[in-house]
Amino acid sequence: MGGASITELFRTVHDPVVTGHSGLHAGRELMMLPGGEIRHYGAHFYRDRSGQNAALPVVRRSFDYGISWLLEPVTGKTPGASIRSPYSGDYLTLRRRAKQPDNWHEFWPYDLFPLPGDVPEGVYVFRSNHPDDRWEMEQIFSDPIHIQRQPLPLRKRQRWLLGAEQWIDKTLYPVVLISDDDGRSWRKTILPPPPVHTVAWPHKGPRWLQCGCEPVIAEYPDGRLHMLLRTSTDRHWQCFSEDGGESWSSLEPSPFYAVATMPNLTTLADGRLLAVWNNTSPLPELDHALQTDLDEDARNGVWEDVFTNRDVLHAAISDDMGKTWIGFRELLLNPIRNYNDFRTIGGSWVLRDKSIHQTQVLELPENKVLVALGQHPCCEALLLFDLDYLYERERREDFKSGLVNWSIHQYVRSHSGGFCYAGHCAWNRRPGASLIPAPDGSPREMLQIARHPDCRLLYEKEGAVWNFPAVRCGVLKLRLILMPGSAGMRITLTDRWFNPVDPVVHKLSPFVLELDSAGRIEGVPMLTPGKECEIEISFDQNAGSLRFRCGELAGESPLRQPVDGAMSYLHLQSLSEGSDPFGVLIAAVEMRGERLGEE
Repeated sequence: MGGASITELFRTVHDPVVTGHSGLHAGRELMMLPGGEIRHYGAHFYRDRSGQNAALPVVRRSFDYGISWLLEPVTGKTPGASIRSPYSGDYLTLRRRAKQPDNWHEFWPYDLFPLPGDVPEGVYVFRSNHPDDRWEMEQIFSDPIHIQRQPLPLRKRQRWLLGAEQWIDKTLYPVVLISDDDGRSWRKTILPPPPVHTVAWPHKGPRWLQCGCEPVIAEYPDGRLHMLLRTSTDRHWQCFSEDGGESWSSLEPSPFYAVATMPNLTTLADGRLLAVWNNTSPLPELDHALQTDLDEDARNGVWEDVFTNRDVLHAAISDDMGKTWIGFRELLLNPIRNYNDFRTIGGSWVLRDKSIHQTQVLELPENKVLVALGQHPCCEALLLFDLDYLYERERREDFKSGLVNWSIHQYVRSHSGGFCYAGHCAWNRRPGASLIPAPDGSPREMLQIARHPDCRLLYEKEGAVWNFPAVRCGVLKLRLILMPGSAGMRITLTDRWFNPVDPVVHKLSPFVLELDSAGRIEGVPMLTPGKECEIEISFDQNAGSLRFRCGELAGESPLRQPVDGAMSYLHLQSLSEGSDPFGVLIAAVEMRGERLGEE
């Protein structure tokens, strides 16, 4: 086959669209050849005749920039995806050799590139003139360094960098691997780890204490380097280098909310920076200390319920070398986020991390980007979108497409712990808020926010979460009906995704309004129960003000909680303390305003 072609279908891509299945944890298996052919190496997992887990190495190939994909078995020896050197034209990659691999990242490539049994553990560099030709292999480190990304060739100097991680004396340290001879030899710099999560309100138990894994490095147009790290705190942490990665500034919190998820930071050809990450906060941690059915790791925070924050993937872009960020938009909602059998979908033998964190980004022609994402056969994906999507100022919803743009799930009480069916990233769920026919008999459906008591649920109050382009000043319009007998609803504007049932979102967000059972908003009479109306909410984050209006009636509400980021989420949740089968019905939502980064 020849080089890749730009089709009319490719040109029409704007909003994020899934075009293929990646077939392996995202992070390092995506590559593009000079002619435009795109490859994603992966594996087909299955049970063999003896009932054992097995994997068939496969590669997905696209010749139209990710619109369509050919699935083929891998033949010959290959280390999987690699990066073409801008200095020599050779292809190279680094991988860890482990006798007992920790995960599929380390396991499957060595089936493709068989190594003698006596080859020592460590990190190896693979090099070839072409990804389909003969590969050379050489050990560069004997240390147990985890390699989860492809190396980065710098633009301002002839140097390769790779962010990785290493356990040293039971502590996980971020490391930077450096090569100044086009990848033939490497040296290592060990960085101090960032702080770990401590148990404090609203948490009652610990998180998995990760302290700086999966670091990603991006290069600014002026040569300065920016590193993001995964941590157990509420944000990714960051540091910078002015000397090509030789030394790094002190670690500090980044602008990106995230907990124990992989960050991604990419420098585009025109110098803009693209961030892809999970702009989310998990539910407050529970206290598992008294749960005798759990193993010690689970009670201490490992492999437990922190991972209620991996169902949404986001992107933002910077035009000014990271000073301000635009977008904070959802790229994808986990397609199985509301499934009743979330614990076991795909088979209980498959990895329980049913999430859409872990990503790899590839810049394409005509302002398009391809993202490989996900960690489970049910939600691994190859996704295309146009960067202009991140610059939009408005979004609307009338539910004619159902709930594809909403998070509405609730959690069923489950065991926690990575070795239980319900464990690591696999708390069982069920749909909560739902669409029901409009009470006026018109041919439309409305979103009901109610409370239906069920002792099986972790939290009974139903909620719904909707993303819009990040704005500091904006106008939100809500068409709704407060049903007679309803207990009312809380309306929250916030800067990140919270679970629909999160019990403390209103205490961590800047703008909060409460609509009570009598139709009052913040005590101001506004709505007549049973009558459809439109509430207009105007907010100015810079001034710390919020005004609301319904017809001629108006009121104001103070800033509840200052935050650094701009508003990008509407969070709705029932106020009922008991049963509320009537709820509040949402007919339509509209947000318009200025985007983050503008005055």
